[in-house]
Amino acid sequence: MLNEKMERALNGQINAEMYSAYLYLSMSAYFESISLRGFASWMKVQAQEEMVHAMKFYAFINERGGRVILKSIEAPATEWASPLAAFEGVSQHEQKVTALINDLVELASKEHDYASGIFLQWFVTEQVEEEDSANEVVQKIKLMGDAKGGLFMLDRELGQRVFTPPAEKSEG
Repeated sequence: MLNEKMERALNGQINAEMYSAYLYLSMSAYFESISLRGFASWMKVQAQEEMVHAMKFYAFINERGGRVILKSIEAPATEWASPLAAFEGVSQHEQKVTALINDLVELASKEHDYASGIFLQWFVTEQVEEEDSANEVVQKIKLMGDAKGGLFMLDRELGQRVFTPPAEKSEG
């Protein structure tokens, strides 16, 4: 059973994951508006992944006898100065989410909530991947500099990313 502190913190993380999805969907709309559909597609996939993360927290709270309490989601930014600025924003945002996950791990440890600690390990690993993925795109954009052809090649590459829903737990 979840204690009140852990339940409140996990509910806060649902909100953070939903905000992340909202932010990436906003970035997708921005990229659509400047005809970078591959970038837009990458962001849509990212938004879908964030919704899966939110639902993992949702299910875990319920499985532990807690109560999910949804709060309002802050409106995300809608404009970025450039594709580089948008992806630098992704990188910074993922670092912030990593800090939130680390805080949850620390709280679980302090509260001797070993089940939550084990659950959170998946997110610790996921955040390494999330930060790396965002940083890789930032570095590619920086490497291409002012070469517009490079931006269109990267757009094509990013458009290849597809959302793969996680496998459902098998019962039994």
